[in-house]
Amino acid sequence: MKMKKKLLIVLVIVIIFGFAGYKYVYKDHRDVSSEEASFKITLADLKADFEKNDSVANTKYLDKAIAIYGEVTSLDLETNEIIVDSNLSATIKGKVNVKKGDKVTVKGRFIGYDDLLEEYKMDNCVIE
Repeated sequence: MKMKKKLLIVLVIVIIFGFAGYKYVYKDHRDVSSEEASFKITLADLKADFEKNDSVANTKYLDKAIAIYGEVTSLDLETNEIIVDSNLSATIKGKVNVKKGDKVTVKGRFIGYDDLLEEYKMDNCVIE
């Protein structure tokens, strides 16, 4: 009887830790559109920060919700992606309701600078 009770207690503990581990690994995704932007800047300001010191700029902006003001220079309606000021690639959540030449503020999660394409990247974006 004592052995069954110990086994049951160990099993319950393993299940609790397993569930906690699962919840930790598979957290809910961020809703960047409902977050307050940590920074409201232009692409020129972002570029200047990266040119001055890219590691400091990465620490400052990476994985944070930021809002960038600029002009739409290109858009791809199939992938919901817009290019702002020729150097910022932003993936928009939902339907894109802008056209080339529009001045927009794009808020989303900054995911970094692509050295190969020489462009800044954001995802989970909304147009404010």
